[in-house]
Amino acid sequence: MKALLRLLGLVLLAGLALQIYFVARIALMAVVKPESTAFQRSEIYLIARHTGTLKWRQQWVPYAALPDHLKRAVIASEDASFAEHEGVDLEALEKAWEKNARAEQRAAQLGSRLAPTRTAKPPKIIGGSTITQQLAKNLFLSGERTLLRKGQELLLTLLLEALLDKRRILEIYLNSVEWGEGVFGAEAAAQHYYRKPAARLSAYEAARLAVMLPRPKYFETRPGSGYLASRASTIAARMGGVELP
Repeated sequence: MKALLRLLGLVLLAGLALQIYFVARIALMAVVKPESTAFQRSEIYLIARHTGTLKWRQQWVPYAALPDHLKRAVIASEDASFAEHEGVDLEALEKAWEKNARAEQRAAQLGSRLAPTRTAKPPKIIGGSTITQQLAKNLFLSGERTLLRKGQELLLTLLLEALLDKRRILEIYLNSVEWGEGVFGAEAAAQHYYRKPAARLSAYEAARLAVMLPRPKYFETRPGSGYLASRASTIAARMGGVELP
């Protein structure tokens, strides 16, 4: 029994030490830009393993130098309530839950009508994550989907909101988010897709980049996507009403 209690104590102590480490790392990010994220390192490793080359394009751009077009486009596309919420948008999560439930119901109904040898296409799952949640996951966590990892993501999200202001959160996000295979951050994305600095992006170009974010590697190989063009036009029309931090 004593050995079990000792083991439990060590596990709790290790968990506490990890949280203190996260607090220190996030507090430091208020003044020091992160050199890389856990997601970036994972992606670069996979690319290097498959191709034998180190493919990593990224260039940090300060918040003031990032175009307002792109800030508004990403907020409009990814997290319309970014300036108001405290890290988690409960309304967006509720809507995502309802959409996923309806999608699963439709998939089940379709599956019941198919022949036994055929299977229905799995429903598309909508996450409802905020920009802060996405940043928390990209900075520190793996891609696994477990209850423990989601709990850690929530705690990191609250820490980011408590220790950094909205501008810094958006600045780090726009400079580190994936925009294609080995392409990270707004400046690398602008150069990769439009051969120009991010500061010179037009409103439509910014909207198009924003729409790519949920599936950047997919859209990278489908530049003529009708959905991409249509959705970009919709986001461009919404950008004027977006409040910037």
